[in-house]
Amino acid sequence: MPRLHRSRARIAALVAAGGLLSVSGLAGLAPGQGTASSHREAPLISGQPQYDNTDVYAFVSPDKPDTTTLIANFLPFSEPAGGPNFYKFARDAQYDINVDNDGDSLADLTYRYQFQDRVKNQNTFLYNTGPVTSLDDPDLNVTQTYDLTLIRRTEGRVHSTTKLADNAPVAPSNVGQASMPNYRTLRNQAIKPLDDGMTTFAGQADDSFFLDLQVFNLIYGGNLKEVGDDTLSGYNVNTVALQIPTRHLVAGKDPVIGVYSTVQRQNASGDYTQVSRLGNPLVNELVNPMGKKDLFNASDPWHDAQFAKFVTDPELPKVIQQIYKIPAPPTPRNDLVQVFLTGVPGLNQPTRVRPAELLRLNTSIKPSAKPDRLGVLGGDNQGFPNGRRLTDDVVDIELQVVEGELLGTKNDLGDAVNANDLKFENAFPYVAQPRSGTEARGSSKPKAKASGAANDDNGTTLNLLNAGAAESTSGSGDDGGPGLLGALPAAGLAGGATFLMTGGLLWWRNRRPAAGRHEA
Repeated sequence: MPRLHRSRARIAALVAAGGLLSVSGLAGLAPGQGTASSHREAPLISGQPQYDNTDVYAFVSPDKPDTTTLIANFLPFSEPAGGPNFYKFARDAQYDINVDNDGDSLADLTYRYQFQDRVKNQNTFLYNTGPVTSLDDPDLNVTQTYDLTLIRRTEGRVHSTTKLADNAPVAPSNVGQASMPNYRTLRNQAIKPLDDGMTTFAGQADDSFFLDLQVFNLIYGGNLKEVGDDTLSGYNVNTVALQIPTRHLVAGKDPVIGVYSTVQRQNASGDYTQVSRLGNPLVNELVNPMGKKDLFNASDPWHDAQFAKFVTDPELPKVIQQIYKIPAPPTPRNDLVQVFLTGVPGLNQPTRVRPAELLRLNTSIKPSAKPDRLGVLGGDNQGFPNGRRLTDDVVDIELQVVEGELLGTKNDLGDAVNANDLKFENAFPYVAQPRSGTEARGSSKPKAKASGAANDDNGTTLNLLNAGAAESTSGSGDDGGPGLLGALPAAGLAGGATFLMTGGLLWWRNRRPAAGRHEA
């Protein structure tokens, strides 16, 4: 397929081919909202971070192209040093990765993670009582394991369940260098091969999503200046990941699958209620209105018609027009229907599709030798919205699309955050290792050496034994008084420098165009 952002003729052909639904059809079928990248995206789930699904990824494995990797992240804004109760998966939850392989918006395969806790010594406040060198180290006081179950469904009804993993180990939170001197060893021990070529992982990771969240501050400050700062830099999430032979995921000759994740929380009577859902990135945050966000998190893709109008008549372009006088594309936005609900004909639309907010992946498209961060807009058909890779810059892609890129309105909207703050891994589970409590927020360098790197005004090296006697430090608090030890770097400097270099992003300039219901 040629580069979509350079081919008005191709887009017109796709529309003519019947890939877009008519407005009347949408009224009966189309879904609207999405789940994606849901860092505190809905009122109720923002108070339940253990159950909050932040991002979903689905891509053909770059180093094993006969397999597909599915990743779901949870528990947003995990501050690495946030002990003594570090970050665990919830025991009273079902964490599901769902796959629709026939286009009907019902899950045909559900991979379910359920977690158990163990505390070796209840008489200490410590997460670990000494340096931890392995997952079975007696000094790792708090541990988790999980069971992984495959649930197969036909037309939404369960017809079989298979236990894939029993008491598999979870990689712990990365407390710090003194507690976990070789965290990579712990992570590697949590990567568990399963039967028939499958691999699973559960544990902490660096937050894979990269963006400037000042989009919520009147769209980057009201004057385009507040861009270029990766708001999620330095935070961790909890990750579940699966690498599965693609033949297990597809049905018949159709290589397209739809992927979404859900979380069900157990109530007092023992029943489970869905509280979080996620497929495409940023839909529940930037498409759904406040009064519908909780409803979306509790809903099933089969019922997505109730959200159709928020896709076909989105609010974000109107806000951008109000603030920056950039004309909003005309409605109904059938181009967005393809991106978020049906898949693009000839790329990732199933043979028979019921519109629903799913992350759709064509598993027959092999990994790119040189992935483009703009995915399909950049001529790389293996990237978003054909599935989602860790390196796909979904903020820039979605901003450009929502402002009419696929309708011929060429633009370079973006947030000036083009890559993750940490490099992703080259092999499963691909997500970057979590930052540790030893590291400063927003930096990959340690805060201070164990011997103490902060000094008081007299040049005395400060450490635990003498820091309480320091009369002042080089920093100051907001009230003008003495501040912290000054060991932390200013996280905002990177964003300011990027702004000066780029002249303030979220720019707009024209480019030359070239030619029912499933059961648990």
